[in-house]
Amino acid sequence: MKRYLVEYNRDFIVNSDYDVIIVGAGIAGLYTALNISKNLKVCVLIKKDIFDSDSYLAQGGIAASIGDDDRQLHIEDTLNAGCYINDKEAVNTLVYESEEGIDSLVKLGVNFDKDSKGNFYRSLEGNHSIPRILHVNGDATGKGIMDVLIKRASEAPNIELITNVFVIDVVTDDKKVCTGVTGYYKGKFFYFKSKCCVIASGGIGQIFSKTTNMGVLTGDGIAMAIRAGAELENMQYVQFHPTALYSDNNEERMFLISEAVRGEGAVLRRKNRERFMMDYDSRMELAPRDIVARAIKSEMERYNLKYVYLDVTMHDEEFLKNRFKTIYSKCNKLGIAIDKNYIPVTPAQHYFMGGIKVDLYGRTSLKNLYAVGECSCTGVHGANRLASNSLMEAVVFGRRVAVDISNICQNYKYDGLDSFCSKNDNKVGNLKYKAKSQNFKLSMLKKNIKNIMEKDVGIIRTVNKLEVALEALEKLMNNMESIESINEDYIEIYNMCQVSTSVILAAINSKSSIGSNYVKEYCKAFV
Repeated sequence: MKRYLVEYNRDFIVNSDYDVIIVGAGIAGLYTALNISKNLKVCVLIKKDIFDSDSYLAQGGIAASIGDDDRQLHIEDTLNAGCYINDKEAVNTLVYESEEGIDSLVKLGVNFDKDSKGNFYRSLEGNHSIPRILHVNGDATGKGIMDVLIKRASEAPNIELITNVFVIDVVTDDKKVCTGVTGYYKGKFFYFKSKCCVIASGGIGQIFSKTTNMGVLTGDGIAMAIRAGAELENMQYVQFHPTALYSDNNEERMFLISEAVRGEGAVLRRKNRERFMMDYDSRMELAPRDIVARAIKSEMERYNLKYVYLDVTMHDEEFLKNRFKTIYSKCNKLGIAIDKNYIPVTPAQHYFMGGIKVDLYGRTSLKNLYAVGECSCTGVHGANRLASNSLMEAVVFGRRVAVDISNICQNYKYDGLDSFCSKNDNKVGNLKYKAKSQNFKLSMLKKNIKNIMEKDVGIIRTVNKLEVALEALEKLMNNMESIESINEDYIEIYNMCQVSTSVILAAINSKSSIGSNYVKEYCKAFV
């Protein structure tokens, strides 16, 4: 395995202007930046546009335990959804600090929906025992929070947001201490040196052909951590959302039909209009996501279907227009009046429970390297994430990362050897960096990875399929060595291969079938 995809050379520009580098600008990255001590200079590096994050797409809401009565229930619901392999201390942290997280967002300017009495409107979602999901503007929670965070971060004098930076690698010194990251920006290679780095790069959805994730989410941050030698955890646990809007088009990102729709009473039906979830789980449509997704996948395979139906016609047009503005508008544009017609849905990759192993303050196994959000693994989610816990995880642990970094940087003294530069300071840059359009072979490799993962590492797995996928990816990786040029596509594909291989190896080595890692040979029952 290559340590650095691009070795240091004389063409690099070294930038030492910042105390903290954050890779990624979703809720996790921006909230962390806003909570870091104001006397520290923070730079947020963004792969494309600041709006290209899954945080911006989040529909359902943010789960919060407001008041003592709900805390134990929220803990139990989270553990139950995660098949009780969650890190209990992390779950307790999430739940007990969630009210503080909501208060902080409100102070920043987030306007959560309220009922006629002025209280937070709380909705119900799968595997939640009581309504505890807060949302913004119906089904636009992510956008509502992100708009506020972007505004605040843009106004903060100690924070700089830089878009269109392709971050390549985490840099470590001779003592395995993180000293910064490398990146490609405006046609030049940069080494951004800093006291601390935070990976907040989001998920891995684009390694699958069917995903609700943004096109930029190719697992870059996790792959960088792998090459740097950081520990990973729970890489086998990939969440497939039960209800993505079915489309005949081969779209880069599928449109999500929020779990909140089922929370408001929507039911799943076969093409003959019969309900089927009672055949799989007593909680029916409100069972955990892994169970509902497997049920739909089983129905599709049993009856050779491309999709099943989601029926929300028990509600009138006015309710649906207000409660699910985004979904209503999208379906309406496609000619689906959801107050009268069923919505065609199919499972799609949605979230990743595994990632870079961190402690309760987001610290990785490498000194001065942190991770937060979907790319990290706090252990909160266990084998399957409880609906709407992800945004709160970003907030709660983002604050904790910020607190620890603020303390570390105040007394920071670097005493290592920056071997990244010193070993290669006279090396001449000779990379052939080509435009994306100039290499057709790379685009085909990317498509192959996505097809392999979708076919053999999906909702229902077998040991044989996992082994076939691993062999195919190893061959694909070898083929990449014959490509002389290097560009953003090449780096993305390399990252996708590394992350995909890690997911498969974790699934094979687990020798178990738990939650979202459903392996036929190891399962005792459907659930």
